[in-house]
Amino acid sequence: MALDLKPFDAKSAPKISDKDFEQLRDYIYNVCGIYFHSSKKYFLESRLARRMEGTGCKSHADYYQYVRGAATGRTELTKLLDEITTNETCFFRNMPQLNALENKFLPEIVAAKGKIGFKKLRIWSAGSSSGEEAYTMAMILLEKRSTLLKDWIIEIVGTDINETVIAQAKEGAYNSYSVRNTPDYYLKKYFKEESPGKFLLSPEVKKLASFSHLNLYDDNKMLFMKSFDFIFCANVLIYFDTSSKSKVVQHFYNNLQPYGYFFVGQSESLHGVNDKFKTVHFPGGFTYNK
Repeated sequence: MALDLKPFDAKSAPKISDKDFEQLRDYIYNVCGIYFHSSKKYFLESRLARRMEGTGCKSHADYYQYVRGAATGRTELTKLLDEITTNETCFFRNMPQLNALENKFLPEIVAAKGKIGFKKLRIWSAGSSSGEEAYTMAMILLEKRSTLLKDWIIEIVGTDINETVIAQAKEGAYNSYSVRNTPDYYLKKYFKEESPGKFLLSPEVKKLASFSHLNLYDDNKMLFMKSFDFIFCANVLIYFDTSSKSKVVQHFYNNLQPYGYFFVGQSESLHGVNDKFKTVHFPGGFTYNK
């Protein structure tokens, strides 16, 4: 559930010193790879103010000890990461990618795997936020269940470092803003408008996707994210510096099938980050494969 904090006046919140900023910034970076440039000092300060109010810490130095404490740190770190990550998304967000998936890359992989009799498709939505991307793909694949994907096992995995949005994804309830780009056909078939502006996803779509907490910077946990045919990671790499990007992208490379495809956001690129991927262009965009 979302934090129920009382409103606070950011102007009256304690100002963070350069020393405390660097200390907390480095701690966050070492934990999850998210990097805050000095130009983002006010953003981090405002988010820390929420958590300092929630924990009762009077100074940033106190909060630093609190979030690292053996008794309090694990729970508080989760809440801090929920505060500093942004979750802007919607259904059917990147239509060129989805069209390429449906009409080019999916038939290609199905044909290749079908030849060896292995009818299982695995898709990973990394940084899945409240589930819109994963569920979008679920709806597209459900439309293929009686034709291209007949008798296939389909697994869609959504992961995020923010536990609040993971809970929202599992619930499958969305507002008008989330479904603003959803074609009428999918909206009528796979959603129920429970009340004005509140849309509930159908059980058959929810059944196709699972969601869990995952830190992309965690080497041990990433070892278990294996054998994906498609990996989507949109607007996540922007939080990382070059070193962190390289580490995370290498994880994606290791966990992608040899013939699989890796999709990033429209404004993102692997240029200067990883040279093991090959760029594959399609109308309106591009993707990567090994």
